[in-house]
Amino acid sequence: MNETMNVTNQTPIEIALGIDENGMTTARKLYEFLELNPSNYSKWLKRNITENEFAVMGEDFHSYQTTSEGRGKFADDYKLTSDFAKKLSMTAKNEKGEEARSYFVTVENKAKETAVGLRNLSPELRLLINMEIQQKEQQKQLADVKSDLQGIRNVVALDSTSWRDETGKIIRKIGNELGSGSAYQEVLREAYQLLEKRMGVNLKQRLMNKRRRMADEGVCKSRRDKLNNLDIIAEDKKLIEGYVAIVKELAIKYGVA
Repeated sequence: MNETMNVTNQTPIEIALGIDENGMTTARKLYEFLELNPSNYSKWLKRNITENEFAVMGEDFHSYQTTSEGRGKFADDYKLTSDFAKKLSMTAKNEKGEEARSYFVTVENKAKETAVGLRNLSPELRLLINMEIQQKEQQKQLADVKSDLQGIRNVVALDSTSWRDETGKIIRKIGNELGSGSAYQEVLREAYQLLEKRMGVNLKQRLMNKRRRMADEGVCKSRRDKLNNLDIIAEDKKLIEGYVAIVKELAIKYGVA
């Protein structure tokens, strides 16, 4: 029976390990939890997962795409089964490794108890239980799809009248999703670079020119210094439309639609 986990009432260790509805963690989350040297992650990944002759892709681990912290690019990571994650935890040989191993052993024991309990039920009751589980899984998938569709509708509905506040909200949401303190600025920089490339403009030069004109007009320095690229975009309707379109694309690209 493929029973899914309720991720709404997770324990602190399950949150730290990023345990999903299937009871799986990821290579990156496990490595961070084990408090191993961050600079050795790639070597650890290669030695213990991708080139581990005793690990089978599709059984012990599964490749999937995720956003790297603080970067706008996609990076490889791997979903790990609880059994495989337990084995990797044992190699850490530290307190965090023992904590992770104990957690996965507990999960394993609970799964065995559930399996034994089901075997003692009548075939009819087991069938009903499986049908209920499948129905709940389908309902969850449908709810996820509806949520994604609503998010896309909200992004598509973004227009050029309230563009400044709305695009700011989306970019902050992307930054939060990426999880790094510098992610917001990096996503904002990506949006500006795409706008410059598509519209053939130099925002930095336009900003310098505007500040120079304001200085000639006697505007105080503090006010001139507050100007930014968004003020330049706001002066040109085509730039506003282009910027809004780019932020919509980034929202979908980073999965925050």
